[in-house]
Amino acid sequence: MADPVFRIADLRKSFGPTQVLDGVSLELNAGEVTVLMGANGAGKSTLVRIVSGVYDRDGGTITLDGKNFSPASPADAIRAGVVTVHQNINDGVVVALDVATNLTLDRLNGSGARLFFNPRSVRRQAREVAARMGLEVDLNAEISALSLADRQMVAIARAMAHEPKVLILDEPTSSLSSAEANRLFEVVDRLRERGVAILYISHRMSDIRRLADRIVTLRDGRITGTFNSKPLDYEGAVNAMLGQTIHRAEIAARDGAHTIFSAEHLRIADHARPFSLGLGDGEIVAITGLVGVGKTALAETLFGVRAPLGGMMNLNGNAYAPQSTAEAIKAGVFLVAKDRAESGIIKDFNLYENLSLPFLDRISRLSVVPRRTERAVAREAISELGIVCRTERDDMATLSGGNQQKVMVARWMSQPASLFILDEPFQGVDIAARRDIANKLRESARGRATLIFVTELDEALETADRILVMSEHTIVGEHRNADVDIDRLLAEIAGQNLKGAA
Repeated sequence: MADPVFRIADLRKSFGPTQVLDGVSLELNAGEVTVLMGANGAGKSTLVRIVSGVYDRDGGTITLDGKNFSPASPADAIRAGVVTVHQNINDGVVVALDVATNLTLDRLNGSGARLFFNPRSVRRQAREVAARMGLEVDLNAEISALSLADRQMVAIARAMAHEPKVLILDEPTSSLSSAEANRLFEVVDRLRERGVAILYISHRMSDIRRLADRIVTLRDGRITGTFNSKPLDYEGAVNAMLGQTIHRAEIAARDGAHTIFSAEHLRIADHARPFSLGLGDGEIVAITGLVGVGKTALAETLFGVRAPLGGMMNLNGNAYAPQSTAEAIKAGVFLVAKDRAESGIIKDFNLYENLSLPFLDRISRLSVVPRRTERAVAREAISELGIVCRTERDDMATLSGGNQQKVMVARWMSQPASLFILDEPFQGVDIAARRDIANKLRESARGRATLIFVTELDEALETADRILVMSEHTIVGEHRNADVDIDRLLAEIAGQNLKGAA
């Protein structure tokens, strides 16, 4: 076998006391697709940013064609032949420009650019790039007018225009339909035939089965598995990514007293099979699965952020079809969002103001908010969830991540709910904070249905009465949390049970 085109050896990176990459070694071969799998916080994004010239590394070596590779900027990496399509779509396009200019922007700005701008030449070059990609978008349209999927395709086409030696695709199909994803797969096949080394970061089993020549798993900043043998061991890769040992907590699984929420033939993505779902009073149900399988999409559907593509929902015996988050909240459906920094906390507010924010209309009298009531509710939450702070007047920015998360949970638990949804509620918190939150959820479960979305199996096993598995935007498995068959559960997470969707 020829030497690898791209070699990473003992790569290290820390941010303050946190070791994000701890001796990562990885080789990419010409004409191969290497899939990199890793849970949230495994270090994938940091690895990509180092390779693409965004971050400096603390230690280790990177070589391209046997020569040292140390890009000082993304432009440096691109000129050397290492091109990255980032997960954040807007990192790959300039929203204020049209499609044609985006597709040729790097040529216009490169070392060989002409002195004068030639619109006709730009359009001709853009048509050539679009044709190679199979891109069917109006070249005169501004990026800002395109859908997320079309922006993603433009970003990918722009990357292909560089004719890279190494191409890094970070969750490239996250915003694409099945037809668009298939078009991307065909382009990847052509690049593989031309000898491009491809690092493909994804958890979507349909992508991995279609493209992977091998799978590498990353966990806590370290490589935990490499899978080369055919057929590829998808279940083994998932196990290596999540950790070899799944710890069982001692939970007495409870059954719901009666159904509070149900969904029939629900469809949340255009390529997904419908599924049905029932949640009982006093029951905590965890939905687990890899990143990108539809957990957040389902949470947003239940909370009125997006409309389902099919099916019916029922809440407390009545049809439930929220047109907005305000309608969902009014119906008694609350959501602790996945990204507390973007859609959860307000750092400029103090602790008690954050707690009461969504319910000001409920607690105000004659448009006046009783501060005494706000502070009393906050003090109770501090006591019950063990929030570490000086007083309820502390600014949110002064709290640790785990304590900020506790505030978000306490916010939505401060008012009675019919359906309580938590999207990755334990993300970024330590084990002690996780158990405080889990214990409070179980103690207060009566009178509502509780649905938590988690990637880590440990979190589901130590919190839930029932565990459902999502894959490809549908439910593929169900387990009562008593004597769970871990091997079967892992196989479902790996996408081995799609034919048995619920």
